[in-house]
Amino acid sequence: MFVLPISVKPSAPTPNSASEGPKQPATEAAAKSTKHKFKLPTLRLEIRDLNHAGADVFLSALIASKALATSAQSVLSLLYHSPTSTTTTVPGTRSVTLILRSMPGVAYTTGSDLDSDHKEIHISLEYINGIALERRNLEIMGVLTHEMVHCYQYNAYGTCPGGLIEGIADWVRLNSDLSPPHWKKEVTGNWDAGYQHTGYFLEYLEKRFGEGLIRRMNEKLRIERYQEKKFWTELCGGPVGQLWGDYKKVLEKGESKTEEEELVLVEKEDAEAPEDPAMLPTPTARDGSAGQATPAGVV
Repeated sequence: MFVLPISVKPSAPTPNSASEGPKQPATEAAAKSTKHKFKLPTLRLEIRDLNHAGADVFLSALIASKALATSAQSVLSLLYHSPTSTTTTVPGTRSVTLILRSMPGVAYTTGSDLDSDHKEIHISLEYINGIALERRNLEIMGVLTHEMVHCYQYNAYGTCPGGLIEGIADWVRLNSDLSPPHWKKEVTGNWDAGYQHTGYFLEYLEKRFGEGLIRRMNEKLRIERYQEKKFWTELCGGPVGQLWGDYKKVLEKGESKTEEEELVLVEKEDAEAPEDPAMLPTPTARDGSAGQATPAGVV
């Protein structure tokens, strides 16, 4: 078992900083999105089997210290206004340990045996090893950021629906520019199906009701138990069923508009396409009888 405590204290750039290795696109993009620097807890990395191929994949795909610090800052900046804000309250998370180990599934987050202020993120080495080469950095950062949300979000004293918990986590991943290519907006199912399904719905609400809605939602989950009608009416002015219906209409209208645009494009291409010589009328002789077509290049 390999355990590495990670220092997150900022350090001044050094002349040989370029020799530290290739830049990490996912961590750089996420770092640029943070407006305020939050104080981070102790961050640790634990690799339980260095001989596992997934360990090599992880260590070659990103710099662990930067990845953990960047994902934590991204989560904090999206769920909380600022370190000194009086409108959002950052929880007292004291440490986050990323544990890479052999296990089924992808990942999960839990409180440590010490107490719930010490969090553990478990990610499957088998899953990491199976990620396509071109997706390794972004996918690992995406999973890590999703799980990091669970280290900092509130859950209405355990009464918040699981679908909303997971939806908020994927909303953060989406807004950290870490959504995978297979994600898409869907109108099927219920609003609380969770993950990206709910994440895109929350993004619609954030744009509709203004930036900061998800922060207010998270703060509301801190101070009260979840009662669906009261929760959504106070937050958005209407029941969640109505909001989901509005969202579905927007998506359906968008799909209809896209289909109409594609039809117009096809019709335009058909109108502009040159006529096929084989479809032209057969030349007619002066005596009115059907003549033979002249081969190309023959006079």
